[in-house]
Amino acid sequence: MAEPSGDGAGPAVTIAADHLSVAVGAVEIARYVFRPVAPVTESVKPYVFPLRSLRGAPLSAYRPWDHRWHKGLQLTLSHLSGENFWGGPTFDPTVTDPPHGYVQRDNNGRQRHEGFDLIAGGDAAPPGEAIVRERLTWLTAGGRAWLAERRTLRVHGVDPAADTWALDVASRLTNLRDRPLVVGSPTTLGRPRAGYTGLFWRGPRAWTGGDVLTPAGPGDEDGAMGSTGEWLAVAGDHDEIDGGGTVLMFAGRSSAPVPVRWFVRTGAFPALCPSPAFDTAFTLAPGATWALWHRVVLAGHRCDAPAAAALADRYRPGAGAPGPESP
Repeated sequence: MAEPSGDGAGPAVTIAADHLSVAVGAVEIARYVFRPVAPVTESVKPYVFPLRSLRGAPLSAYRPWDHRWHKGLQLTLSHLSGENFWGGPTFDPTVTDPPHGYVQRDNNGRQRHEGFDLIAGGDAAPPGEAIVRERLTWLTAGGRAWLAERRTLRVHGVDPAADTWALDVASRLTNLRDRPLVVGSPTTLGRPRAGYTGLFWRGPRAWTGGDVLTPAGPGDEDGAMGSTGEWLAVAGDHDEIDGGGTVLMFAGRSSAPVPVRWFVRTGAFPALCPSPAFDTAFTLAPGATWALWHRVVLAGHRCDAPAAAALADRYRPGAGAPGPESP
C-alpha cells in the first residue's frame, strides 16, 4: 500500500527560543516545547502541545485541573528507582493516609534539553516529512544525571484529503549511574490498573466517555486496560466546533525484556499510554541503553471500529508508511 499522500503539502518546521512549531500550510499541527517552564512538582519535561488535525481541530489537552502535569504528549517515567519523572505525587503502597497511597515527595525529576542534532522540514527533509533529533539529560530532584537520551520526532504521512497525519517518537535512554536503574509503575508497586509510564497522551476534555477502539473491534476501558494489542485508539466529538477526531497509537517496541501493555482511560478523562512497565518492572544496568519506538496517528474525524482498523492498516510500518527509526 502506498504511503499516505495528499496534495503535496509537507510539514514545515520553525524554531523559537523555547519551542519548535510544525505547520502544514497555515495550520500549526504540533508544537514541541523543549524548554518548558512549570512548577517543580510537575516534573518539568518537554511536551508536544497543541496537537491538531490538519484542519485545526484540537486533539490534545494541556495542564488539566485534575492532573496539572499532563501536557499533550510526553515521554515520562513514573517510577525510576524512587524518582518521579511523571509529575505530581508518588504512589507508595505503605502509605495509608491518604488511603489511595499517593503522597507528594521531594522526588520530582526533570528532563533537560541539551541541544538538537537535526531539525529538518520542507526541502531539508525527506519528501513529506519533518524530522527532529534531540539530546536530553534526565536529572533527579537532587540534580544527579541518571539518564542520557537521544530522541527523534518524525512527522510524516500527511494527507490533507483524509485529514490524517502521523508522529513517530523514538528514544534511546542510557543509564549514567554506577548502579542499576529500576523502571516501574504504580501497578508494579501494587496499585491495580495503574501501569502508566512511558509515552503518554492526554486527550481533549470533550472526549471523556469517548470510544475505545481495538484491533478486535469496539472495546472499552476495562477490557483494553493492560492488553497487548498492536494498536489502540480513542475517538470523540469536539466542543465548540462540529465533528470529532481520533488518536490511534501503535504499541511499537521496547528493548526491555517485558511486553508493552496498554494503559487507557476514557471514563474519567481520555488518555492513552503504551506502557513499557505496566505490571512488571525491569532493570537497566549501568551503561546500558534502552530503546523505545511508538507511532501516533491523528485523524480529524471520529472513526468507528472498521475505520480505525483501516487507519492502522494504512499507517502500519511496512504498509507504505515509514518504518521504525532509532535516534
